[in-house]
Parts: sequence; structure tokens; C-alpha cells
Amino acid sequence: MLRTLPGSAPVAMSFTRVSGLAALGFALLIVAGNVVLVPAGLPHTGAGIEEVDGFFRAHHDLVGIGSALTPAAWVLATVFGAGALRLLWHAEGQHGSGWALVGFAGLLLQDAAFAGVIALRLALASAAADGVGADMGLWALHDALFTLNGTFLALALVGLSLGGLRTGLVHPWHSAWGLVSAALMFGSAVLTPWVVDRLGPLGLLGLAGWLMWVVWIVVYGIVLLRAEPGRPTGR
Repeated sequence: MLRTLPGSAPVAMSFTRVSGLAALGFALLIVAGNVVLVPAGLPHTGAGIEEVDGFFRAHHDLVGIGSALTPAAWVLATVFGAGALRLLWHAEGQHGSGWALVGFAGLLLQDAAFAGVIALRLALASAAADGVGADMGLWALHDALFTLNGTFLALALVGLSLGGLRTGLVHPWHSAWGLVSAALMFGSAVLTPWVVDRLGPLGLLGLAGWLMWVVWIVVYGIVLLRAEPGRPTGR
């Protein structure tokens, strides 16, 4: 990507700043996907088959629209993770740690897990468009994969929060925010058998963690946009 400075030839925008923009774009797309589906009545984890069947029959086209945003979101998440890893790699190596690599692995794994979630939603929407009722087994698999994905989000949060803190890239409050979000996500994943079994307050653990995750990644994107190319800011 090129940008032009006054009185000079075009120069390449640093990959660090590109990854910062990718983080902001990723956050925007995942929020937009929920803005499309949640007000329409996307069933919560543990919802009954009647509610699930009613939603996909009434909104199968909307599910397709919401799902169309996700491939770009996965690309942006990967670019964000690669940029953060590149920035932190050398500094972490001097400390003998590799938390940034753990975080990048978590981002890749959440991309894969959520691809499965979206595939199951599209399968249910396609069946509904053909007049076939929702399959309880498919929805149960959707709920389980959706909740277990909290494990990989927790890995991303812990890895990049600790890596950023140890190298001085992020503020302590930002790292602590990420660790609390990770604890909520991981707690929800551990309780998956009970979360997917029925509607209840346990599902709020994952929701609170997810909302904190969105804030965390927006702040991380801003940090990367402001970081000096090639090295952490050295707080």
C-alpha cells in the first residue's frame, strides 16, 4: 500500500499500520454481522428447535447477507495477527518468550472454528429455503462449536496481551482488559455442555467476554497504527 507525503514520491505504508487498519476493519465487520442478524432474532445458544426453525425459515436470505461479511473478517484477523507478531517477535525473543506466537495461533484457530459456525448457519438457511425443517443435530453442533471457539479467542487475547505487555507495546490496563476477556471466554468454553444444553445466565459469560474482545481489538488496532514501524513503542 502506498501513501504520498507532501513534496515527496509515494512511500510504502508500513505493514504494522496495515495490520492496525486490519484490526479496526475486523472489529467493524464482526459487529456489522451481528447488527444484521441479532435484531432479526438470531437464536441464542441453547435455543429450542422451534425457535431455530422459525428464524431460518423467515430469515434465510438475511443469514446469507450476514455470512457474506465473514470471509473478509477472517482475512483481516490474520493480517492483524501477522502484524502484531512481526512487531513483537524480536523484542519477545530477547526476553526468551513467545506469547505473540500463541496469540497468532489463537487467531488462526478462531478463523477455522468460526468458518465451521458460519457453514452450519448456511446449511440450516439452505435447508429452510428448500422447505426442510431445521435439524436439531446441526444446531447443537453449531452451538457447541460457537461456544468452544472461546478457547481460541482466549488464546489470542492472552498471547497478544502478555506479549504486548512484556515488550512495552500495550498499556497494563489494556493487557489486563484482554486477560479478563480471555478468562470469560475460556470459562464459557469450559462450561460448553451446560451452555448449549439450555438457555440461561451461563451464556452471558461468553457474551461479556466477546464484547470486551471487540473493545480490546479496536484499541490494539489503534496501538499498531501509532507504533513506530519495526519495533514496539517501549512504554
